[in-house]
Amino acid sequence: MAAIGYEDIVKVPKALLHDHLDGGLRPATVVELADAVGHPLPTTDPDELGRWFVEAADSGSLERYLETFTHTVAVMQTAEALHRVAAECAIDLAEDGVVYAEVRFAPEQHLDRGLSLDEVVEAVLAGFAEGSADAAAAGHPIRIGTLLTAMRHAARSQEIAELAVRYRDVGVVGFDIAGAEAGFPPTRHLDAFEYLQRENFHFTIHAGEAFGLPSIWQAIQWCGADRLGHGVRIIDDITPGAKPVLGRLAAYVRDKRIPLELCPSSNVQTGAAPSIAEHPIGLLHDLRFRVTVNTDNRLMSGTSMSREMALLVEAFGYGYAELQWFTINAMKSAFIPFDERLAIINDVIKPAYAALLP
Repeated sequence: MAAIGYEDIVKVPKALLHDHLDGGLRPATVVELADAVGHPLPTTDPDELGRWFVEAADSGSLERYLETFTHTVAVMQTAEALHRVAAECAIDLAEDGVVYAEVRFAPEQHLDRGLSLDEVVEAVLAGFAEGSADAAAAGHPIRIGTLLTAMRHAARSQEIAELAVRYRDVGVVGFDIAGAEAGFPPTRHLDAFEYLQRENFHFTIHAGEAFGLPSIWQAIQWCGADRLGHGVRIIDDITPGAKPVLGRLAAYVRDKRIPLELCPSSNVQTGAAPSIAEHPIGLLHDLRFRVTVNTDNRLMSGTSMSREMALLVEAFGYGYAELQWFTINAMKSAFIPFDERLAIINDVIKPAYAALLP
């Protein structure tokens, strides 16, 4: 059977759990919005700007990677800009064959021009609704759930958690914390996580990306995370060999089916993995962890869900069976109700792959 190409992957349904709204803008949109508010950019040529974002993010450092967001966040400070960016995000994901996506953003980062937290959330939700409707009309239906993110170096996590719960019935499906891991452990936000658990609300935690096993352990055992944002450093608790040996934490993560939101290209850029071919996703797949494939930041990585999967096909020789496995893993791990997850798996994903599998 011929190797699966990028064009083939675009056509199959995909599910995405880890995508940042402020990391997925179209370069041309950044240029237009920056011009409107007088924000200086490294270049005003969209193609050059797109390349600049990828090169600046290719530093091998999470801190340097995060600096690129200065420009995208700066142009996302009005309701109109947030609405536009969210609508374009929905359309871009749908055109790439994504049928379900959870897109996250940090409301506290969009208050510089006077918006309230509620106004920020409502602008983004309205944008997702419009973009999803436009995508469906174009023959690319997509369901988008929103995650509200609190910044781990700040002190607003309780406020953002309450905001997420307030909008739980109109599109917000979960909560997250993000930002530099080192020096900012998730246990600093224990009050927010305990509140969310009392409210029966879902949350994921960025952990095990730039920082290792202690971050993962805290996220799960202290904070109660439903999923691990990245979690790639769980590999540090696995001794390689003909028969790999799992440490207690790795075994717990696998036994409990805790989803790993792996982002291959991003992990290589930030130095969390040396290359796609050497990315721990290969071993974690073989050991049958609950592995999912994600984009993280499409602008900074110059990527898409189809590109991430194409890279894995090239590196590990995966076929449609593996791509379906990753996709169903993601849908099983989504923060929407069980029957809605099942409907997408049984009515959309499995029929599409059944036509392709031998």
